[in-house]
Amino acid sequence: MSRREAARLFGIDRRSVDKMLRFSVPPGYRRSKPVVRPKLDPFIVIIDRILEDDSERPKKQRHTSKRIFERLRDEHGFAGGITIVKDYVHAARERQREMFVPLSHPPGHAQVDFGEALAVIDGVERKIHFLAMDLPHSDGCFVKAYPQETSEAFCDGHVSAFAFFGGVPISILYDNTKIAVARILGDGTRKRTRVFSELVSHYLFADRFGRPGKGNDKGKVEGLVGYCRRNFMVPVPRFSSFEDFNRWLEQQCRRRMADRLRGHGETIGERLERDRAHFQPLPVVAYDACDKCCARVSSLSLVRYRGNDYSVPSAYGHREVLVRGYVHEVVIACGAEIIARHRRSWEKEDFVFDPLHYLALLEQKTNALDQAAPLVGWELPEAFATMRRLLEARIGKKGKREFVQVLRLLETFALDDVHHGIRSALDRGTIGFDAVKHLVLCRIERRPPRLDMTVYPYLPKARVHATSPQSYMSLLAGGRS
Repeated sequence: MSRREAARLFGIDRRSVDKMLRFSVPPGYRRSKPVVRPKLDPFIVIIDRILEDDSERPKKQRHTSKRIFERLRDEHGFAGGITIVKDYVHAARERQREMFVPLSHPPGHAQVDFGEALAVIDGVERKIHFLAMDLPHSDGCFVKAYPQETSEAFCDGHVSAFAFFGGVPISILYDNTKIAVARILGDGTRKRTRVFSELVSHYLFADRFGRPGKGNDKGKVEGLVGYCRRNFMVPVPRFSSFEDFNRWLEQQCRRRMADRLRGHGETIGERLERDRAHFQPLPVVAYDACDKCCARVSSLSLVRYRGNDYSVPSAYGHREVLVRGYVHEVVIACGAEIIARHRRSWEKEDFVFDPLHYLALLEQKTNALDQAAPLVGWELPEAFATMRRLLEARIGKKGKREFVQVLRLLETFALDDVHHGIRSALDRGTIGFDAVKHLVLCRIERRPPRLDMTVYPYLPKARVHATSPQSYMSLLAGGRS
């Protein structure tokens, strides 16, 4: 049967018969030549230039199709409609979308990034920052949360991750975080920060960096950050402290090792063994994950670090000190001697005092005892207040100084021992610093006290006579007692 006869028999066009003979399924509408857009074609060069410039702008500040149409109309005299502009812009953006190459990951390498989430810590909802380390070959992961994304948190996360995995990766891929990269040089090489250089030198891994603004260069850890936020942070986690939160996060990372991901016949834990076989051994001593800086002690015996003030013993006033800031602790040293340790405060313009640091100064300036800010909120047993009251009642202003001397025993002895010494002194009626110190030493040395008042004549023995109720009633009746 000829084509003409088939077309006449089935009542269709001869060109349809040709298509049926050429294609096994209907090919659909096919253009023989490009679409002609007489109104838009002269302006395509302008639209392409706008879209090219937008690629270097923030996503939230790029042209919409409507805005491009308005600019063509107002600035270039475009007389067409908005629909043909929208259609062209949509097709042009589809052509510009980036494509990616599937990657294979050899064992022994890692990727690191920070993520953010909300959590309730000690009853307060706050933004937390968590460091995530991903092993692309095995999909093994480690996550640890911190109050802020700082250099000490960055280093502490690495130290904890290396200990968790039991080794050091051959190389680690990062984005261009300011914690690690001080500057990107003209040839593309990175100049490390001092803290990051110390970390790399201690563990001897190779550092690699992705292209600026290209998160897909480390897509594995980017995916891990999202996974942790969806699975570990939903619902909003509630813990009494960061230590408890991080212990729970570590349990989740260990539990994930039993998972078998799509496309793999082994669990994460089984594939992790191949990663560990390529790891470098841990050094004998872990890196001291802290931020170091020099500071000067003020006239108030305070050292300022990251906007907060921390106290040191008043004997070190106006001296240069070294501050080591850890995630949860601030350590202050003068020379080779550590002179103060404080809990790390993440508040703003906070004052962190240790009352013991000011007792030596208060011994000289006793008039400041009642208004001393470092002593505000210092909770001591009731026996301390009783001792002070009796000392001041006996020797007046000098009693304040002697009470401060009693407090200074806390610089050397434990609170329980000093408290026991004060109670023993009150029971014996020997109200004074020497008696308290003697009783504290007797408790520590486990020997009976020998408080011979002939040896300590300047310690008057307090005698309190009980009032007779009979005499009191006689006084009320107008009689003589």
